[in-house]
Amino acid sequence: MILDEQVEQFRHFNRFFTREIGVLGGGLLEGRFSLTQARILYELGRENRFTAKEISAALSIDAGYLSRTLKDFEKSGLIERTPSESDRREQLLSLTPEGRSVFEQLDRESHEQMAAKLRPIQPEARGELMKAMGTVLQILGTGTHNRETSAVVLRGHRPGDMGWVVERHGVLYSREYGWDERFEALVAGIVSEFVRKFDPQRERCWIAERNGERVGSVFLVRKSDEVAKLRLLLVEPEARGCGLGRILVEECLRFAGEAGYRSVELWTNQILNAARQIYRKTGFQLVDESLHREFGPEMMGETWVKQLTG
Repeated sequence: MILDEQVEQFRHFNRFFTREIGVLGGGLLEGRFSLTQARILYELGRENRFTAKEISAALSIDAGYLSRTLKDFEKSGLIERTPSESDRREQLLSLTPEGRSVFEQLDRESHEQMAAKLRPIQPEARGELMKAMGTVLQILGTGTHNRETSAVVLRGHRPGDMGWVVERHGVLYSREYGWDERFEALVAGIVSEFVRKFDPQRERCWIAERNGERVGSVFLVRKSDEVAKLRLLLVEPEARGCGLGRILVEECLRFAGEAGYRSVELWTNQILNAARQIYRKTGFQLVDESLHREFGPEMMGETWVKQLTG
C-alpha cells in the first residue's frame, strides 16, 4: 500500500529536482531549442541513425509533435534522411555536419551547467550524491535504458582503484584470451605513470561503479599538447551488453574535446571485437596494424585515431 505521505514526498522531490536542474527555465543555446528538441538532437548525436518511430518510442514523444520538429530540423539543415537498407519504406535520420556541431555545443553547454551545480559540493558529499542518484536510477529506471546500465555511476579514481585496474586486466585477459603476465606488467606501468604524472586538467581516469562494486574503467592520458590517448578500457563480464563500454569511451571523447586536444588515439588488438566495434561506432578510424607476440599468442595490434572538432 502506498502511503499519502510517500506520494507527497515523491512529488516534493520531483519539484525540487526539476527546479534545481533548470528544466522549468528557458531553452538551451540561448532559447533556440526547447528541452524536448534538445533531447531529440541528443539521441541522434549519440546513435546518429534512427527512424522517427524509434525516436518517438525512446523519448515517449507524440508522433505529430515529433514530425513537425523533424521537419523544422530538416529545413534548418540539422538532419538528413536516407532510405533504410533493411526496409526501403523506412527512412533513417542522421545529423548533418551542421547538426553535429549544434549537438556538440548543446552537449558541452549541458555538461557545464551540471558541472557548475557539482563544483561547490565537497568530494565526499559528491560521492554520496552519485550513489544516491544511482539508487534512484536503479529503482526507477525503465523504458529504453537498460536497468543494469542505469544503475551504473562513473566517478574519478580513488586510493585502491589502480590496484584493482591492474588485477582485473591481468585476470580477465588471461582467462579470456590467454595473455600472460607481461600484459599485467604493461598495465601496471601505465597506471604507475598515470599516478606519478597526473595532470587533472588534461588527464582523467573513470571508474564505473554499480551498487558500490567496480565494474569498469577507462583512462585518458596526454601524449602531446594536441593528442590524447585512450587506455585501459575494461568492462566486467557481468556488466557487458548494456552499453557501458560505449559510455566510458564517449566520456573520454567529451573530456578530450573540453581539454583542448585535437585528436585521440588508442592501441588495441584485432581479437578484441567488442571494443573495436565501440571504437568504430564512436568515430575512430583504423590507421595502422602490425603482428606481435608481446603477451604470448601472436596477434594483430592496431592503432586507431579519432579527429576532434574544434
